[in-house]
Parts: sequence; structure tokens; C-alpha cells
Amino acid sequence: MTRKSTINRTLQLMLTVCGVWPTTSGIAICRAYWFIALGIDEVCHCRYFLLHLQSNDLFDLMDCFSSFLAQVKVSTKLFIFWWNQRKFMRMLTMMAEDWDDCANSDFAMRETTCKARLSSRITNAMFTLHVLTIVAYSAGILLADVDFTDQRAELPLLLKVNLPVDINTKRRYRLLLSAQFVHLIMAGCSAGLLNALLLALSLHVGGQMEVLRSWLIELVPKEGIRRERRDSIVSTTNKIIRKHQRIINFTEYIEDLYTYIALVQFTSNTVLMCSLGFLIVSAIGSPDATEQIVRSLLFYTVTNLEAFIFCFAGEYLKNKSTAIGTAAYNSTWYELGPENSRPLIFVILRAQKQLTLTVGKIMDLSLESFTNIMKASGSYLSVLLAMQ
Repeated sequence: MTRKSTINRTLQLMLTVCGVWPTTSGIAICRAYWFIALGIDEVCHCRYFLLHLQSNDLFDLMDCFSSFLAQVKVSTKLFIFWWNQRKFMRMLTMMAEDWDDCANSDFAMRETTCKARLSSRITNAMFTLHVLTIVAYSAGILLADVDFTDQRAELPLLLKVNLPVDINTKRRYRLLLSAQFVHLIMAGCSAGLLNALLLALSLHVGGQMEVLRSWLIELVPKEGIRRERRDSIVSTTNKIIRKHQRIINFTEYIEDLYTYIALVQFTSNTVLMCSLGFLIVSAIGSPDATEQIVRSLLFYTVTNLEAFIFCFAGEYLKNKSTAIGTAAYNSTWYELGPENSRPLIFVILRAQKQLTLTVGKIMDLSLESFTNIMKASGSYLSVLLAMQ
């Protein structure tokens, strides 16, 4: 069966759970759940951090701080998507129109389908990775044999939080762990698949740029222009202009949707990489080193992957937009009449301004930006290890 959408079922399901998908019937209920759950979770994190601020256990404080930042990232992504609901709906409409347009061309359909399949594989892989990360993060505590006879000891929870309720029975404790585990699965997968959505949108734009590039290459046939072809060349040139402007508009929607998410992501991920790196390094040699390293290592991997996804998407769009200008310049535009070649000049000029994604309108997302994040987090990690 031929695909007709760039967004696969897994991603659509998570967008529905997040209250983002436009056809969700219980969208108010989904948003109310996230608002209440994330609000309570962040308040409890702050209570734990303030109560243990004078503690000598830096490992627990850093663990609390890391999970708090992860919840803040989820909250930010959801609120920004809710605020830009109309833009997201417009993007979905444009993607559906692109699929309809591809029905008239085998190359366009093949290119768009290829990008959709790649996007689907990436989405499923990221979903699996985030589930495994949550399971590895929670397994040690879920399988632990807790002693309820010592009333002074703190009960181990999946998240370092201080709850305003008293947990004095095993049944209540297990119920709380189950609720935390489900919340972690939903929050982790939601954050990961909203990042996968960025890749899906970027790959879709990349596929449309390849279609535009093929039109530019095939604009003038090698055997020259025949009189009966002049009308079709004029029609194709106009179609190229409209397609290019459509791609620019779609990329601007992506930029508006993700630029402030990227700002929060870059700020928090730099600190998270540093904190998780500190947890991994400081756990080496401790009695429960294996449990602590397993608990933090996949979390660290996912955090690095998030930063890489944003930077890769920006680099990908930049390179693809440059290729459009190159294809227009390398086409045999000089064999066209002035009235037909003049519009291609505007394509070349516009392509010189590369399509980019930015971090809060401050700096471009690129692989160089990812390198800078890794350098900064490594520097902060050195400072923390010196303070230990």
C-alpha cells in the first residue's frame, strides 16, 4: 500500500496524547493532564532540591536537577506547540497538498515516499530508544526490596521528588512507583517524538527540494528548445517559482515552531550533559556503580541525541537550499529567451539566502553548533569534578 503521509502512526498517536494533533476529540482532557502532572512534578522537584540543598550527597542533588530540567523541556515543547496550533495545522495541510501534487510525477512520488519511510524508521527507533531509556532508568528502583520498618529512611522513588503525602504502606508505595513509571514513559516518548517530528518535517522539505531540483535540471532539454515546448517551459518556470516560495514558507513555519524550543533545548542540554557526565564519572568506584551508571548512561545518550537532531536538521535544510541555487545556475538557462530566463535569476538570488533553523533567532543550528555544545558541557564537567 502506498504511503500518503510523512507522519507515521506512532508519531500521530503521541501527538494525539500530547493534545497537539488537530483531530483529537479529547484535546482539552489531554492538555489538562499534562498541565497538572508536569506542574505537580516540577513543584515536588523544587521541594526536594530545597530540602536537600545543605546535604553532602551531590549525586542525589544532580540527579534531581537533571530530571527537573528534563521535565521543563517537555513542558516547554508542549506549551509552544499548543500556542502555535494553527501553524501546525497549516503545515499538515501543506504536507497533504504536497502528497496530492506528487501523484502526477513518478519521481516526486518516489522521492517523497522515500523520505516518509526514512522518517518512519527514525521515529520508531527513537520511540524504542526512549522506552529503553526509561526502563533502564527505573529498573533498579522498581526491582529493589524496600524496608518499610525504618521510618526515618527516605523511600527510593523513580524521580528525586518530595511529596506532600505520607507513604507508609507497601501498596501505596507500589502504586506511586507505577504512576511515576507511566508518567516517565509518556513524558520521555513525547519529548523524543516531538524531536522526531522536526526530522520528519525537515525530511519532507528536503524531498520537495529534490523535486524542485529535478524540475530545474529538466527545464531545458538537451536537444534544444522546440517551438512547441516554449509554452510548457513558461508553465514549468512558473511552477518552479511557486514551488520554491512554498518551500520557503514551510521552512519558516518550522522555524517559528521550533526556534524557542531549540533555545530551551540548547540551554538545558548543555547543563544536562554536564550533570549526567558528572553522575557517570562520580559513580565509578562506588558500591552501586553499575546501577548508577546504567541509570544515567542511556539518559546521557538520549540528551546528546536530542542536541544532534536539532543541529542535523538545521544543517540538512541549509545544504538542501544551497543545492537549489546550484541546480538553477547549472541549468542551461542561457538557451531560454529573456522573458523565460529572468525568473530563474530570482530563484538563484533567493537560494543564496540559505534556509536555516535558529536557536531563538540568535544563532543558526548546524553541526558546528553541536560541537560547541559538547565543548561547553565538557568544560562545565571539568569544573564540577574539580569541586567534588
